[in-house]
Amino acid sequence: MKKFSYPKTFLLGFGFFGVSVIWAIYNAYVPLMLDGKFGLSAAWIGFFMVLDNIAAVLIQPAVGAWSDRLRTPMGRRMPFILVGAPIGAIAFGVIPLASGLPLFVIAAGTVLLSMALWRTPVIALMPDITPSEYRSQANGIINFMGGLGSVISFSLGSILYAKNEDYAFWMGSGLVILASALVLIFVKEPQEYSTKAQDQKDVRILESVRTVFMEEEKSAARLLLAILLWFLSWYAIETFFTLFAVNHLGLTAADSGFQLTYVSLIFLIFAIPSGYIAAKFGRRRTIMVGIILMTLCIASMYFIPVASLVGVKIASLTKDAGLYPVSLILMFAGFAWALININSLPMVVDMTDDEHAGTYTGLYYFMSQTAAIVGPVVFGSVVQVFNNNYSLMMLLSPIFLVGAWFMMLGVRRGEARKFKS
Repeated sequence: MKKFSYPKTFLLGFGFFGVSVIWAIYNAYVPLMLDGKFGLSAAWIGFFMVLDNIAAVLIQPAVGAWSDRLRTPMGRRMPFILVGAPIGAIAFGVIPLASGLPLFVIAAGTVLLSMALWRTPVIALMPDITPSEYRSQANGIINFMGGLGSVISFSLGSILYAKNEDYAFWMGSGLVILASALVLIFVKEPQEYSTKAQDQKDVRILESVRTVFMEEEKSAARLLLAILLWFLSWYAIETFFTLFAVNHLGLTAADSGFQLTYVSLIFLIFAIPSGYIAAKFGRRRTIMVGIILMTLCIASMYFIPVASLVGVKIASLTKDAGLYPVSLILMFAGFAWALININSLPMVVDMTDDEHAGTYTGLYYFMSQTAAIVGPVVFGSVVQVFNNNYSLMMLLSPIFLVGAWFMMLGVRRGEARKFKS
């Protein structure tokens, strides 16, 4: 029988910690290298930086379904971590050493493929080892660990990068090796997944999507559409907020970037409490409250005058960054995003049985990463049509959130199964 264990869940969280470390450093410094070292244009840099999302859409769902079927003495998820994490770590350490673009592309491509290989299995381990009624809490812990990985990468990584750009990447490689080793050594899969005969057919991701949407009961389909819609909203804001802050609010580039720290910090603080809130009040209700709060926060940045958003600096936190009224709005947005994001994956995996948790985890990433590809392109095109009016982000983004809220109205499954064993 599964038992919820805080130490085991925190140890499992090191898997997502390792994933977050890699992507935080990759997203922060690879664009700088593509520009300064290889002289690529902005268009090519943008294309290169979206390749990880394309790889996630094409590979992660299939790997999740594959891991459901796999049976080895180690279990069904661990082999992917054992292979993917070391390859990814080694390739990541090679990236700053590449003197030519071909070697750089090979190293970065290897990172993309290897990370796509083990991200879904390591996340799918959560429902494997966690009883249904504790999955929101467990996902909160895992996201907390992921957020901690990002914070360490941004803070310590920036210090190391200033000394030598190689050091930040090597730190990432070392932390991934350490994190994956902790998972492999201390987290044990349920015995049935190392001994039970393989009896599931090969299911392709598009077939899985079609199957879900053809079901008579539409809860899973509506939830997946809601996930697509709120991630479209999220990635649009994440991508264009700094441009909105510079061009509309009049903040400096440094101050604009720092404002997003408020979202990440509050998300990190409320990652674990959000799981407990859902355990008390229900996942669907918690997510819907989060959507409403997120909608109000984003829309307020469109309707409130600029002078009221940044006209008064409440406090100066660094030489270049401050605390403004808009910062407080972003803090509430971080709390709202925690209510939504922490509880969505547990709802998805509790739409199915434990045998197919990897497949449904893959469906979750299929929707979220599709949004990561489509969202910035669509929203960026709209901004361009309206003469680079970045404030439109704060009007269009809530529309997608409202759509997600209406999708959630029809969701009838996905709550914790209290007597699951």
